[in-house]
Amino acid sequence: MTDGASPDGWPVRLRGVTESVVTTLGPNGRWNAAALGLHAPDGSVEASGGSVTARTYGRTRTWRNFTERGGGVVQFTTDPRTFVDAALTVHEVDDPVLATADAWVEVRAEQVASETDGETTIRTWELDPVESAVLAERVPTVNRGFGAVVDATVAASRLDVPGFDEGALLDRLAYFADVVERCGGPAEGEAFARIHEVTGWRDRSPDGE
Repeated sequence: MTDGASPDGWPVRLRGVTESVVTTLGPNGRWNAAALGLHAPDGSVEASGGSVTARTYGRTRTWRNFTERGGGVVQFTTDPRTFVDAALTVHEVDDPVLATADAWVEVRAEQVASETDGETTIRTWELDPVESAVLAERVPTVNRGFGAVVDATVAASRLDVPGFDEGALLDRLAYFADVVERCGGPAEGEAFARIHEVTGWRDRSPDGE
């Protein structure tokens, strides 16, 4: 699947690790939106058996809801603000399908592997599609600003996590901020401003960038 393919029951082509947002139903009756990397069934994950898999790190809401509810709704969006809120905040909504979703797929989630890295338990889930829909079709475009926002959410989520060098993470965030300023549009700019609002990373940088 190096060129990407549509696994059975999935509404989009997947390759490598595809970034998505998953909504899972919490005990309060609301849907929690979180970032979720989808591993294409290319044989790199032995436990996948040809299925799409994903990993949760620690005792997150997605882990809890997968465990208690047995699944969720994976959705695909190109809105950078949605990614920031899903990756860095507790973002709860009333409906399982987000307004910014271009496509969605309801999945059953079954834990198929578990490992420990330091104090963090990493669980691998096999995702079995139940129902899906494509809501919008668009011509693919490449915007470095969008990619920078997605990568920045990873760096920002590791601030204050033991084992990660804060200085290196702040340097990465400063670089991504520059990319967004030069290459992104208004949505990317709003998304990056939201990263600072949530983490205060600029105030932690030695040079205040």
